[in-house]
Amino acid sequence: MQIAPAASSTSCCLSPIHLIDIAVSKLLLVDDDRDLLSLLAEFLTAQGYSVVTAEDGRAGLHAFYQERPDLVVLDVTMPGKCGWDALKSIRELSETPVIMLTARGDEADILHGFSLGADDYVTKPFSFAQLQARIRAVLSRAQRNARAEGILTAGDLEVNLELKRVMRAGKPIDLTPTEFKLLVALMRRPGEVLSPEELVREVWGPQYADEVGYVRRYVWHLRQKLEPDPEHPRYIHNDRGFGYRFCVSGQ
Repeated sequence: MQIAPAASSTSCCLSPIHLIDIAVSKLLLVDDDRDLLSLLAEFLTAQGYSVVTAEDGRAGLHAFYQERPDLVVLDVTMPGKCGWDALKSIRELSETPVIMLTARGDEADILHGFSLGADDYVTKPFSFAQLQARIRAVLSRAQRNARAEGILTAGDLEVNLELKRVMRAGKPIDLTPTEFKLLVALMRRPGEVLSPEELVREVWGPQYADEVGYVRRYVWHLRQKLEPDPEHPRYIHNDRGFGYRFCVSGQ
């Protein structure tokens, strides 16, 4: 596998890849709970962040387009345009990190959020310090990804890290942001067996270290899109009892 510099190109994203100064990052908080919104904005401002707030999904999207934040904290249940719809609109234009904030914490909702492109998921009630730790972790991960611009190639597979584009034999493959992160994590360490615990920490973050079931589900989805024959994988192999390994069969 080779890593090459990415070709120069113009992206349609609102937020081009750039290095984030975590200490002075701009945050957009979207929640219909005015009291929570005010207290959280005051707390995060005191921590050195620049904070913009909105009280519903439509106002949140307007603020997103106007302010170009480095990270969005987005409530799910709001009147009018809900958080899921707002997240979809953001992901149509940008890879800006998004943390979902909601009282609904069952696994189905968490997986739904990740499938739409959420970077993290915090359930109410929560401590402000916990949310701040999640914000720093997500911003740090975004910064590492920004430094890793280039193109990964293996066999007839090409992954453009800057454009977030995957091609197989010259044809585009549509992946969700989480599927893309999982593929990149595997491709960056070709031939190595990565345990589910390693993968969940790298793709979802250390706070999800116990949720190894995410890896199995997402590997299945990734194979359906990536493999010519998902029942006989060419790229993503399972070393039963140990983890997953990226290796092009026959090479």
